Order: sequence, then C-alpha cells, then structure tokens
Amino acid sequence: MKIDKPRNFTPRLVMTILGVLLCSIAVGFFKCARFGVDPFQCLSWGVWGKFASGLPFGTFYIIINAVLLIADFFLDKHYIGIATFINLFLTGYIVDFSEKVISSIVPDPSFALRCIFLGIGVLVICFAASLYMTSDLGVSTYDAIAIIISNKTKWQFRFVRIGTDLICVLIGTICVYLGAKDGQYPGAGTIISAFFMGPLVDFFNRKFSRPLLAKFEAKAQA
Repeated sequence: MKIDKPRNFTPRLVMTILGVLLCSIAVGFFKCARFGVDPFQCLSWGVWGKFASGLPFGTFYIIINAVLLIADFFLDKHYIGIATFINLFLTGYIVDFSEKVISSIVPDPSFALRCIFLGIGVLVICFAASLYMTSDLGVSTYDAIAIIISNKTKWQFRFVRIGTDLICVLIGTICVYLGAKDGQYPGAGTIISAFFMGPLVDFFNRKFSRPLLAKFEAKAQA
C-alpha cells in the first residue's frame, strides 16, 4: 500500500504528533477522573469480558483494532497513516505513564477535582483528535469509522460520531449485563463522551485546526 506524502508534510507531522501526545495525556486525566471509560473502551471491555476473557486484555485490544484496521483499509485506506500506527502501538504506553504521574501527584482526588479532571480530559481529547484528524496523516482505527461513514453518506460528522459512540456504549453495556467478566459499566464520563465528543471535535476542526493548516498552506505558497 502506497500512502502519498501530502503537501506541507512537516507542519502536518507536528500536528499529528502533538495531537496523539495530547490525546494520550488527556485519556490519563479521563481515567483518573473515575467517571467511567470512553465509549470505545466500554465496547472493548464488554466484548472482551463476555467472549474473550481467556486472552489478556492487551492482546484482545490489538485484535479488535486489527479488525477495524482491515475494515478501514477496504472502506477507505486514505485514513490509514502515521497517526494510525502511532495510536495503535504507542498511545497505551503514554496513557499508562500519564495516569501514573497524575495519580502520584494526586493519589486521592476529591469529587470536585475528579470533575475538573473529566472536563480537562474530554476537552483536550477533542482538541487533540481534531489536530491529528485535520493533519491528514491517518487517524485511529476507531476514529476512521465515523469519518468514513460521514464522507460516504454526507451526514454531518458530529452526528455520525455520536451514533458510533452510542452504539459502542450500548454493546458494551449489554455485554456487562449478560455477565461480562470485568466489564466496564458506563459512567457519567462515558455518556458525556458519547454525546459531546463528536460536536466538540467538529467545533475544533472548524475554529482551530483547519484554519491553522490553511495558514501553513498559505505561508508555503507565498
């Protein structure tokens, strides 16, 4: 598979790396908030707990991402790129590191601080996702699904993303109620993510990331 190198590769690469790094750190805040996992994690933990608990979760998580990667390839391989593989192989380690650092600084956060962590997590995840999506150097296997559906149906991305997130929450929750081992019940953070990540990513796309990339392109052409 040949992936064409886009114009203004360097600023796009910076946006990609910064986006993935910020997203991973934000997930660390999200986890420290203890208000539930994000929608895709809700799905992953539920399906793993119900059907594949004999495998280590890390192994299952790679498998489910590999399945999505294959689907992305056949639906629209344009969205497979550098960011896809950074997300696949490095994000987990950065998340673990950031969670440990935050927990070491604030080992027992108050309810108010947990709410602040949740707010930071959701906002920064959406901002970071906007950066690396706009850079057009690939996206995570799960993020690609909503983008591809939006492009093929012409439905607005924010509504498609809400739909895919809610489907993940529904499947994960059903698996938990059917007896999934170590499944993750959706919490306030899960529901907030499901309803607000799509609109917030779309907002940051329009108000920051696309204008920023346009400035880079205009400067390169000057």
